[in-house]
Amino acid sequence: MNSLRIANVRPWGGEAVDIVIENGVVAAVSETTADASLAGGLDGGGQLILPALSDVHLHLDSSCLGLPFRAYTGEPGRWGRIMNDRKHWRTADRPVAERAAFTLAVAIANGATRIRTHAQVDADSGLEKMEGVLAAREHYADAADVQIVAFPQVGILLEPGVVDLLDAALRAGADLIGGIDPCEIDRDPVRHLDAVFMLAERHQVEVDIHLHEAGELGLFTLSLILERVEALSMQGRVTISHARCLASGLPGVPAAIARLAAAGVAITHAAGGRGWELPLAELAAAGVRVGVGMDGQRDFWSPYGNGDMLDRAWQLAFVQGFAADPEIEHALGVATWGGASVLDRGLRPLERFGSHPGFAPGDPAEFVLVDAVSPTAAVMDRPAERTVVHHGRVVTVDTALPGFEIPGRWAVR
Repeated sequence: MNSLRIANVRPWGGEAVDIVIENGVVAAVSETTADASLAGGLDGGGQLILPALSDVHLHLDSSCLGLPFRAYTGEPGRWGRIMNDRKHWRTADRPVAERAAFTLAVAIANGATRIRTHAQVDADSGLEKMEGVLAAREHYADAADVQIVAFPQVGILLEPGVVDLLDAALRAGADLIGGIDPCEIDRDPVRHLDAVFMLAERHQVEVDIHLHEAGELGLFTLSLILERVEALSMQGRVTISHARCLASGLPGVPAAIARLAAAGVAITHAAGGRGWELPLAELAAAGVRVGVGMDGQRDFWSPYGNGDMLDRAWQLAFVQGFAADPEIEHALGVATWGGASVLDRGLRPLERFGSHPGFAPGDPAEFVLVDAVSPTAAVMDRPAERTVVHHGRVVTVDTALPGFEIPGRWAVR
């Protein structure tokens, strides 16, 4: 039996406790003895302990984190960014596998042990990006659980052979099949979604579809996705990334949220502002699983991102206009347990503001310890020093990789 006692820690800023871990799950939580030596364990020193951070919308294959900063060169709009990536990704100074590995190392060092990343599959890159992400995942298999989505960023129908490439990516080790904007990119939502769900059925995998489409168009596409979930009995096996249409304030949004909840469809996003702010309170009240991620980082889409999901929790709170402690703690909950519940549907979702999950017997022993007086203080200050626990073990990773330099004031060095 593998066991660990974490002594004198404060879950979600509460009273100090000892946490006993056995075989990778929480076995008991008790009043602290402030003595880790009782089980040869870890002395938390009164630090705050949180569920491990979860980056559930990431693009490891496109990340240029740690490389020299370069000016943004893309044209306006989503298609301009897609083509900018296609034009420049082979000139990114380091191969995909090295860039993905460095970004993954920084994420783990900062406390993210649960990750879902998209890997682009298209007629230009073939499986090259997928193979690079697979190599990075294998390298850090003992430090984080990583799911990979075979992602057709340039659509499924615009170029020949993409369905076959996606099929090959799933055979090569991808865990989920992706899709993107069936109306705006492929301009044929029926054929696009038919291809996605056909591959999901063939390989018995889950689905994660990028849906940037706004307003009524987005709600229409959302309804088409939900129709397939219901018809194919894929409840609890589908995620929609971004779901910008839910930020529209349109009269159809409450009904869409209710239908998402009934179908067990999860939502992931990247804490966007100016028309991308999701109705987090309503989603939580309905029982919809919601997670957040870094998306691309310092890549050919955007200069944002630093590999720290605690920083992304701050961004989520900021763009949502949160100020009260329960609101900011909910943003942190989305960045920790919320994302975990997207990846593992056996975990209960965040059902309300003010819930503090992750420390009940049977919960996975995935934690991050930080020196902060409260969850809100942790989000505001983002302390650099962190202790990371994965599968009930303290894990460390080396982020000093040749040719890469960690950016940011708070990044682990």
